[in-house]
Amino acid sequence: MMNLNRKNKNLEVLNPIKVVQFGEGNFLRAFVDYAFQELNDSLEFNAGIAVVQPIENGMVDLLNNQDGLYTLFLKGLTKGQEIQEKKLITNLVTGINPYVNFQDFLALAKEKELQFVISNTTESGIAYVSTDTPTMQPPSSYPAKLTLLLYERFKFFNGDPNKGLYIIPCELINNNADTLKEFIIKYSNDWNLGTDFIDWVNQNNSFHNTLVDRIVPGYPRTEIEEYNNQLEYTDNLIVTAETFFLWVIEGGDALSAKLPFHKTSLDVKIVDDMQPYRTRKVRILNGAHTAMVPFSLLFGNETVKQTVDHIFTGSFVNDAIFKEINETIAMDKVELDLFAEDILDRFRNPFIKHNLSSIALNSIDKFKVRVLPSIVEYVKKFDKTPTNLIFSFACLIRFYQGTWNGEKLPLDDNPEIITFFEDVWKTNSLEEVVQKTLSNIGFWGQDLNAINGLSNDLVLALTEIEKNGIEKGYANFSQKK
Repeated sequence: MMNLNRKNKNLEVLNPIKVVQFGEGNFLRAFVDYAFQELNDSLEFNAGIAVVQPIENGMVDLLNNQDGLYTLFLKGLTKGQEIQEKKLITNLVTGINPYVNFQDFLALAKEKELQFVISNTTESGIAYVSTDTPTMQPPSSYPAKLTLLLYERFKFFNGDPNKGLYIIPCELINNNADTLKEFIIKYSNDWNLGTDFIDWVNQNNSFHNTLVDRIVPGYPRTEIEEYNNQLEYTDNLIVTAETFFLWVIEGGDALSAKLPFHKTSLDVKIVDDMQPYRTRKVRILNGAHTAMVPFSLLFGNETVKQTVDHIFTGSFVNDAIFKEINETIAMDKVELDLFAEDILDRFRNPFIKHNLSSIALNSIDKFKVRVLPSIVEYVKKFDKTPTNLIFSFACLIRFYQGTWNGEKLPLDDNPEIITFFEDVWKTNSLEEVVQKTLSNIGFWGQDLNAINGLSNDLVLALTEIEKNGIEKGYANFSQKK
């Protein structure tokens, strides 16, 4: 087989650098780089991407060895139909390791057609490191590196207001761009870079909070031979991803004009406020995941797909989403239901094995953030508790007992939380188990015993679980509640 490079693929003409991308990992290559490839292919956007390695040990050398080329395989379900596609990504024009070639990194600031900064440096990447200085080559944190890059651009173009950039971080933290900007301004003040520069950052650069959503398993190590057999070249950077794609970016008409994704088939939403979309994702996708884990594990399933495919557990998850969670979100009901259908397709994806035990990590904290708000809003709206989410809550409490039918359960949480439940479950009173669990403000941020009907319904659900197991216990609970 031939090597994958631009000469062998007749792709030696490079697009101008319009994007500087901090991060070279699987997610960015399967998400952002794929999105810009669609712009290039559909609209002749002609955007070249310069990739910056954000940490000392990375893989830009591997990218450069293939001239930035790699193959993306997309696999999933759309409206119940299996989809399998592959696409050669061609828009990465250079990879730079600032720990080795710092001047090459700074030179990116001088690119005349540069418009965008994209990043995904993990959730901990947007951080302020007090020991970073402007003389380090490079400083350790991503915000500090970006501050130097912006300062170099400010100086080179003499503060030209037309040379500011659209900065679009994709790290999985809420208000990611606001946090990034805060740290850039802090470094600018700490390093005495001047009020003119700070004014230029504030007035001529724009920062856009985002929500990104796509499952990216990455390099298919255990199936690499199967993937290589589908190619006529050797590719050491194959990346796999699901077909689902959602990118929500806060911005206005100016950003839409600069990034005309509305003229492509990609689901990129440029909106005034991304928080409703974040709420939708956290409540439906993450909430359904979290709600199903203890319930489905106690029933005997092992994976997400098994859960949604089984007639009983699948119906439970379906009702929890459509009849309870979606009823609590202040968005268009039709749009919510369509999104939920996409989520269920993702859960059924035959190409991704998602073990319930792997989602069980930190279940208490996840339940607080992802499921509890739906319960609270449901009670406010209907003056009663939601049947399925309450039964899931009872399963969660029962799950933290640690064993089920003589088998050890995959508890994975803070030792203090596990110890709390060990002590609570020493009592023979389910009422006391529920009362103490709900009153733990450290878990929930409030005393949940104050929610009307919650403690009584949880005791009823736990009683049925202990007497009759999950399926019959749920049926009895639903009738008695």
